[in-house]
Amino acid sequence: MGHDLERTVNDYTKTFVQLKKKLRWHVSDERTLMMVSTLYLMKGKEFDIENFLDVSEYIKKSVGMFSSLKSSQRFSTAAMLDLKYEDPKEKFHEYLKAYEELVAGGFHRGNFTYIAALGVMTADLSSAGYEPLVKRAMEVYKGMKKEHVFLTGQSDYPLAVLLAQQEQNVEEMMVVIDNYYRGLNKEGFRKGNDLQFLSHILSLQTEMGTDLLIHRCCDYIDSFRKAGRRMKPMYYPVIGLLAIVGEASHNVERVMSLYERLNKEKPFRWHKDMNFLMAVNFLVKDKVEDGSLLSAGIQTTIEAIIQAQQAAMIAAMSGGAAASSSSN
Repeated sequence: MGHDLERTVNDYTKTFVQLKKKLRWHVSDERTLMMVSTLYLMKGKEFDIENFLDVSEYIKKSVGMFSSLKSSQRFSTAAMLDLKYEDPKEKFHEYLKAYEELVAGGFHRGNFTYIAALGVMTADLSSAGYEPLVKRAMEVYKGMKKEHVFLTGQSDYPLAVLLAQQEQNVEEMMVVIDNYYRGLNKEGFRKGNDLQFLSHILSLQTEMGTDLLIHRCCDYIDSFRKAGRRMKPMYYPVIGLLAIVGEASHNVERVMSLYERLNKEKPFRWHKDMNFLMAVNFLVKDKVEDGSLLSAGIQTTIEAIIQAQQAAMIAAMSGGAAASSSSN
């Protein structure tokens, strides 16, 4: 494991330990704190615990009693606002406006819509404001639902917002997604939400052909199995990320080395699935920072995909489907 990746693991552990010390009684799932630690690390921003807690408390006090932002979801929201804006408290009110726009556009109230609102807010919008993007996101969501009625649900809201920012028309987009879904399933990937998510993120990448990316995904699955890692469907999205970054022969050994290193860290030893996902993210961060390895277009796509994965993980940890039915 290279010096930079060693430093990455150390920084990640240090942030997590600080968070756990302060918030151990406020979160029921330690992975929420692992996720927050990763957000800061991936953005390369120095973690200031006092500032972070101040923003989290402000969010808690600013929302109604039944809002899912009263729960541990406020911590990941605070992190995302703190990482993107100079004045996160001021931006929080704009964020609530984006949320209400999504609700007005047909999205259900709940934690997935809160996460989708961050995607709306950070999109490159014209002077027309949120409305055109919200409308297109609903169009994308309906397209997803039409293709896979039983798989598509509120957890797909953040991804619909991300896909809505692509230039392709929605029908063409759905054809590309379906090609990935069918092609990967034919190669042994199990049908379900994880394969749907993988198909969506691969469709964001337009510089490489469908066949190449399907081949690479299969190659990664085989290589990780040979390296002793049982590949669960929950890993499919990070396999897609690796396929876009490069060949399995260059990366599997490094991911496994990082994964084993995280498993040895006392705070993380009980979170092996999460450690695997983090190991992939840390390796990808390293590749993106070395600009000579990836084209600008692929770097932009990877950043969008990481954002989508983070959104999915945060939503799952914020209580998933149960919390999504809560009204605000």
